[in-house]
Amino acid sequence: MYKKIGILGGLSPESTVIYYLRIVRRYQELFGDHSYPEIIIYSVSFQKFIDWMAKDGWDEITEELIRNIRNLAAAGADFALIATNTMHLVFDRVEESSPIPLISIVDATAEAIRKEKINTVGLLGTAFTMEKAFYREGLAKYGIETLVPEKTDRDYINRVIFEELCRGIIRDESRNSFERIIRELTERGAEGIVLGCTEIPLLIDEKDISTRIFDTAKIHADKALEFAVKT
Repeated sequence: MYKKIGILGGLSPESTVIYYLRIVRRYQELFGDHSYPEIIIYSVSFQKFIDWMAKDGWDEITEELIRNIRNLAAAGADFALIATNTMHLVFDRVEESSPIPLISIVDATAEAIRKEKINTVGLLGTAFTMEKAFYREGLAKYGIETLVPEKTDRDYINRVIFEELCRGIIRDESRNSFERIIRELTERGAEGIVLGCTEIPLLIDEKDISTRIFDTAKIHADKALEFAVKT
């Protein structure tokens, strides 16, 4: 019997769909049947999290995430993942109060990078993910150095994420700009690029980028499946 996967989603809805489909499709690729683990999704209202982030309300965010994880546990989830990079800023605090195991997107990504023997990566994500220390420090524990875009590009990336990607809007102009930013990070020494926002894969296809791409949504979902089927 596989463990039941709990997904705390809605942050944003676009990435929640990515997680669900990735887990199911990956299982089918690996095992060839339809006996994938049961998945419980708790989808939150994104707006209140946006409002809290705007005023640095991370205590409120932490309390709400803990409440949501408890709801997943009460619904029968054996473990859970928070389907977003940015909220991992308070992952350690949430994990301390979680009644079930949680899988960290930062740790899962770091492990994937180390497997490729890559030492320096460029990081794309929300302003919080690129500018706060939690992601850089999380990767540094694995001996990985992190580069981020210049301030004007960070602001641009953040705007595209919230105003376009989180609403399912895909624009060629934005794709071209993201590809330029990736090239510039590569020129600065990045051996790989971390798509540190679970919506960015909607815009950037790793097949079109010559630099090694680490799709955190895919990595996180795969780690969840691995944990679920492990006896």
